[in-house]
Amino acid sequence: MQSFVVGFHQEDNVDSMQIQKLSESDFNKATEGGTRHLFDLDTNMGFFVFFDAEDADGLVSHMVLQYEDPNEEEANEDPVACYSFQMKDFYEFMALYLNDLEFNEETAEEDEDYGPIHHLAHLLYHIVEEGKDIEV
Repeated sequence: MQSFVVGFHQEDNVDSMQIQKLSESDFNKATEGGTRHLFDLDTNMGFFVFFDAEDADGLVSHMVLQYEDPNEEEANEDPVACYSFQMKDFYEFMALYLNDLEFNEETAEEDEDYGPIHHLAHLLYHIVEEGKDIEV
């Protein structure tokens, strides 16, 4: 597991985040007690699965799996990265996702408006860019 810090643009209105990039063995240990799928997001950077998990001791982790874009010809079925977040940061992602559900109900031109889900994808872009060169 490697930790790194992601800083965002001032206009993103999000504090910097300390994130852990997990290896396969780290992932296996963190999920020994089970996982709970919360939501997923398909972006132009890939497909992201948001979930929480328990290890063998009952310690809860909040994670995101990143998969390659499933529309690419040689898309791999295995995730390309696994990130673990502090609960407060993960809560920010969940709030954006849930706010987008309400946002889409209120707007007819959802593709034209920059909404909460677009902001979530933007934050993920920063995380992926900072984490792509980190070896686990």
